[in-house]
Amino acid sequence: MFSHVTVGVSDLDRAAAFYDAVLAPLGLVQRDVVPDGGPPSRCWHIPGVNLPRFYTYRPFDGRPCSAANGGMVAFLAPSPKAVEDAYAGGLQQGGADEGPPGPRPHYGPDYFGAYLRDPDGNKVHVVHRG
Repeated sequence: MFSHVTVGVSDLDRAAAFYDAVLAPLGLVQRDVVPDGGPPSRCWHIPGVNLPRFYTYRPFDGRPCSAANGGMVAFLAPSPKAVEDAYAGGLQQGGADEGPPGPRPHYGPDYFGAYLRDPDGNKVHVVHRG
């Protein structure tokens, strides 16, 4: 359904440390970004799969980044343990708690998720759908 998702960040190295910690338990790794005239960025993907991709960018307009009010990126996890590991890794890399790992039966049977804010305030959800 998606080609890619992008969030704005103020510090690419700090964002990379946060997203490496959150996305590695989900099987995503950084890939090289070929400069295309746009702002500096970082990219994650599933090895061997071209799309979808997740990017962090410095805002194109050069203004400070800001978190979307009501916006959120949700990443699919292969297991509840991966949700827990992603959440813990994100907190260790400067993320903030928005809802600890646990079942959320009101979203559906076997739904297990956690919520974080990255160091720039972007809301991130990690979910396993059993």
